[in-house]
Amino acid sequence: MKDFDQLLAEVEKHPKRRVAVAVAQDAYVLEAAVRADEGNIADCVLVGDEGEIRRIAAQRDIPLNAVEIVHEAEPLHAAARAVQLVADGQCEILMKGYIHTDDFLRAVLDKAHGLRTGSIMSHVFVVEWTAQDKLLFITDGAMNIAPNLEQKAAILLNAVHLANLFGLPEPKVAALAAVELVNPAMPATLDAAALGAMAQRNQFVPHAIVDGPFALDNAISPAAAAHKKITGPVAGRADILLVPDIESGNMLAKSMVYFAGRRMIGLLLGAKAPVVLTSRADTTEAKLLSIAAAVLMVNRKRQTQLKVGKVHF
Repeated sequence: MKDFDQLLAEVEKHPKRRVAVAVAQDAYVLEAAVRADEGNIADCVLVGDEGEIRRIAAQRDIPLNAVEIVHEAEPLHAAARAVQLVADGQCEILMKGYIHTDDFLRAVLDKAHGLRTGSIMSHVFVVEWTAQDKLLFITDGAMNIAPNLEQKAAILLNAVHLANLFGLPEPKVAALAAVELVNPAMPATLDAAALGAMAQRNQFVPHAIVDGPFALDNAISPAAAAHKKITGPVAGRADILLVPDIESGNMLAKSMVYFAGRRMIGLLLGAKAPVVLTSRADTTEAKLLSIAAAVLMVNRKRQTQLKVGKVHF
């Protein structure tokens, strides 16, 4: 799969999935929900303040006649209700609406009623990378603040699973740092080198081609890698960028949108169901594409019956 147009064409072939939207009183969210319904992608259950939802819809001329609304005026209660709809099997996908990420995640991570699996949860941004006519996966810029080596290995594996579902059987993973040389004073370079060694020793199931450390330029630019005499299958050709911390990942991904005008989706992985996790400021299109990606995950997981991966230490 090379771009998001192919993503939409793929999911439109299959039956719609049900999406529980937490705190749906937002114009971009409502527009995405209606477009998902009209495009044969998903049926969205809007959980939130019904009066506010209808006011915004009327103001923006958004038709809600085909959309189900569950009234929960208080945002924290709405998030919990949306999570419950997924946990109970009434919906197959959870989506963050107009609510702070930490409040939303509080409901997702609730020990009694949330969507924990025992595996690490991590976030992946997926960006259209037109320079190489493919999709680029960036992780983790929204969930794990400063992951250690063990956590990075699990985050990597989540991203590899997603890339598999997008049609990449053996994705190339670049573990990023500020430089491409191992430096004992820079922990990110040590973790990156360790992850590369782990991949060479088949410690990841499913397998991925992992190398590092890479600076950003020689991870995604064949010309930059060649000029610096950096070789290997990942150099300049990475499919997945594993960032050292949440700050670098978040800024890298958002710079793709605001500086380069790229289309981007956001997903939370490792929960009992796919979770659409985008910024409140993201556009209708970004939210719609993220819904489509979550639907693809549900469809292809059922088709392939993928098993949970492992990291061997």
